[in-house]
This record gives sequence, structure tokens and C-alpha cells, in this order.
Amino acid sequence: MPTKFIFVTGGVVSSIGKGIVASSLGSILEGRGLRVQNMKLDPYINVDPGTMSPFQHGEVFVTDDGAETDLDLGHYERFTHARLSRASNTTTGQVYSAVIAKERKGEYLGKTVQVVPHITNEIKDRIKALAKDKTVDVAIVEVGGTIGDIESLPFLEAIRQMRTDWGKEHCAYVHLTLVPYIKSAGELKTKPTQHSVKELLGIGIQPDVIVCRTEHPFFPDTKAKIALFCNVDEKAVIENRDIDTIYGMPLWLREQGLDELLCRRLGLRTHSSNLRLWEKVVHTVRHPARSVRIGVVGKYTEVRDAYKSISEALVHGGIANGARTEIRWIEATDLEAGPQKAGRTLKGLQGILVPGGFGHRGIEGKIEAIRWAREQKVPYFGVCLGMQTMAIEFARHVLGRKGANSTEFDSATPFPVISMLEEQKNVRTLGGTMRLGAYPCRVGRGTRAAVAYGEKIIFERHRHRYEFNNEFREAFGKAGVVFSGVSPDGSLIEMMEIKDHPWMLGVQFHPEFKSKPTHAHPLFRSFIKAALARKPA
Repeated sequence: MPTKFIFVTGGVVSSIGKGIVASSLGSILEGRGLRVQNMKLDPYINVDPGTMSPFQHGEVFVTDDGAETDLDLGHYERFTHARLSRASNTTTGQVYSAVIAKERKGEYLGKTVQVVPHITNEIKDRIKALAKDKTVDVAIVEVGGTIGDIESLPFLEAIRQMRTDWGKEHCAYVHLTLVPYIKSAGELKTKPTQHSVKELLGIGIQPDVIVCRTEHPFFPDTKAKIALFCNVDEKAVIENRDIDTIYGMPLWLREQGLDELLCRRLGLRTHSSNLRLWEKVVHTVRHPARSVRIGVVGKYTEVRDAYKSISEALVHGGIANGARTEIRWIEATDLEAGPQKAGRTLKGLQGILVPGGFGHRGIEGKIEAIRWAREQKVPYFGVCLGMQTMAIEFARHVLGRKGANSTEFDSATPFPVISMLEEQKNVRTLGGTMRLGAYPCRVGRGTRAAVAYGEKIIFERHRHRYEFNNEFREAFGKAGVVFSGVSPDGSLIEMMEIKDHPWMLGVQFHPEFKSKPTHAHPLFRSFIKAALARKPA
């Protein structure tokens, strides 16, 4: 049986949850015993989001093979068992670069290179590549942007052609729209959905399912009205109501029969649905035995999507401990006034996390937060830049190395405890040139990391240019730092802990990228457990 394709598009407005719907769809199909794969098509001209500002794009999600991708791939991995790679995210920049490179090589034999068929064929080839893995039953392909955007047109034309190329019995289209509620009139308005579907029909795509995002429950005739004017069966109109947790979405969509509808539409024979793990997750989220307060000290806190995987991993750590994680977002620059300001701001927190980032802005505020956590014995977790600033703080305030810093922030520092990786020193371009993807790490015996992982060798994902400077390894070790994770050859520090502290650990990698609600990352589980053991001050 050939791989089936489900294409997810969005209309009316952006940010209505296509990624969550595509991810949840993967969950409910896996619950029927199907193997799924996910893909995101992004219309922007950037080759990847790696050089974009977090304020513009949010988080950059990194796959095992080192691809810098859209944050929706994080949702896909959290909700499904799909193994994603650089083939799971295609952008306009990648497509045009590939086509132009082929033209320069003469592969088009003198033909005029056009959007149709050359650009659309390149897009289709990338989509069809998902079917090369014969174990994949269903490939879910999300098209970024909103119907009506000019930059999305080549992608929409490509998925329209897929029904002809692959067979209409093997392709289904799910369209996500907004049904706004006008409070003063007490009415749900279906006209935006009708116009969005009309726009889609104008491109040549008839949706098989319409998923309607709404903040208000549907009225008895809402589905019937949408079905009538959008030419779909009433059962194919799915109410996507705002709910209290995104992890309830698979259960909500199953309740409305979306999995059964699509399996029937695509001729898929499956066993009955089994979402017991999701039921357990949602029960814990809605009925936690306790709660824990965690402060995230970052430099992009105005845009929560910049730390999407971090915030979700903290939630997962809470779920694993039967607790609700209450996250308090703290702008690092607000702590730069000094220790007293940091103490007043951080008081009452049971744990502090400093996430990754780039550039000098907010660094001194992060260092103040780390100093407070170390001196007050508050559980601390440093991720990537959070480990580097942890090393800087320790060098300054424990080793007495005044002016210690990273060469990223101060190239003339007398104590460069963090310096550029040797392999990065001759790199001149920014895009896709960092230390990226999964690398092995040897975990030290008897360490907190060893207790958390329960394994001697782990593989974690990286995204950085700077690393702990080995010239300071001996001094740190004598002062109470344990290097609990190193590269297999021992040359790179991957994890560091402080001995005389309840839980203070920094990692050079990004563990948040491998955490799931059904299986919290070991370090986040351990961090939240330690935070729960501390009573709020």
C-alpha cells in the first residue's frame, strides 16, 4: 500500500494552531497503530530559520542530523514518534536554491525555468521523498502561512498536483480556519471560513475536512451552515474549541471522529483507537497533586515562542512528578541592577532556569540570577548559554577571577572561561555553520546526571559556537565543580555540576528538544523533582 498523504492548510488568520492540529492528527493516527511522518513547508525565502531573530520567528528547533528548523517540528516530535530530519522542513529558499543550482549545471537542457513546472516539481519531489520509507503509513504535510499569501502559492499548487500524481484515494486535505465569536451580538460568524474555503477552491483544492478554531462552543446549526456553503459533509466539520491544555487536543479530535473520518477517506484499515497515555497525561495536567514555581531568566521573554521547547519541557517535568509547573518569565536585563534587585525578583521561586541565546545583552542579569541560585541553594538548570554563564559566574565569585567572561562577549577578557570552538575559528558565514545536531556524551559515574539518565553514553542535540575552555578545568575541579558529561574523547565539556548544592547543573546541549509529555527528558524530570523538594521562600 502506498504512503497516504494528508495536507494541512490554514486560512483567515495566522497563528490559529495548524502545527498543533497536524501534530495531534499524528497522535490519533498512531493511536490506531499507524506509523506517521510529519513535514513542514515554509514559504519564507530564508534557507532555514537559523539566522532569524527569535523576536521574528520564535524558537529554532534542531533535529538529530543538525537541521535548524521551524518550531512546529518540535510539536511534531512531542506529539508523535516520528523521527524528523532536515528532509522534514522545506523552505522557499531551499527550493529556489536547488532549482537555480540545477539550472546552472544544465540539468534542464536549455528549457525556460518556471514556477510551474520546475519549482512545483522540486516541492513535490521533496514531499514524495517521505514515501521512500516504506514503513510510513501516513505523511502529514503542513503548509505554512495563510491562504491568500502570495508566497504560499507555489506550495499550494504543488499539493494540488499531488492528488493527480499520487491518486485521489491516497491524498486528503485538511483546512484549518477561524470562526470568530461576536460577543455583543452573541453570534458565531462562519463567513470568514466560507471565504477562506472559496480562496482554496480558486486554487483548485477542495478540502475534505474543515477544522474550525473557535473560542465559543458551536451552536446547533453552525456545522450544518459551514458544511452547506463549503461543500463538505457535516461530519467533516470539526470544532476546534480553545481548551485548557494543548495535550488535550488529540483526545478532543478523536472525540469528534477525525481519525475515523480520515482513515475511511484514505482507505486505511486500523485497529481501534488507543490513547491511554494521552489520557494519563491530560489527567495529570488537569488534576496535579502539587505545583512548583520555576523562573526562566531569558532575553527574549517578550516572545514566548522563543522558548517553546523549554516551556514545554518544564511542563513535562512537572507531569512526570505529578505536578503543575508554574513558569515565571523574567527578563534578564531587569536583574542587572545588582544582587539586591535579583534577590527581590527571584524570591519565592523553587527553581531557576537560564536558557540558550546569543549576544551580550542580558548576560550580566543572567549571571546575577545564577549567583543568587548558587548562594541561596535554589535548584538551578543552565541550558547551553545557561551553562556558559554558570561557568562565568563561578569563575568570578568563587574562583575570584575578576573580569572572567566568554570571548563572545569580551574578546579581551583576562579569563576566557568560555571560548570559541577550535573548529569554528575559521568559519566566516553564519547560516548552518554552528556545532549542530546530536553528538555523543560520556556521563560521569556517581553524578546527578548519571542518576537522572541511568546511562553511560547519551546523545543530545547541540547548537553553539562556544565551549568551556579546558585551561580552567583543573581550577574549577579543585573548587567543587564536577564535569559530569564530556565528549567521548574527553576534549569537550558537555555537563557541569556543583558539589555542595542541592541541584545545580549546566549542559552545553539542548535537552528540551528531546522531551515529550508522555516521556519527560531525564534532566527536566530531575530538575523539577529537586525544585519540588524546596519549599517556596
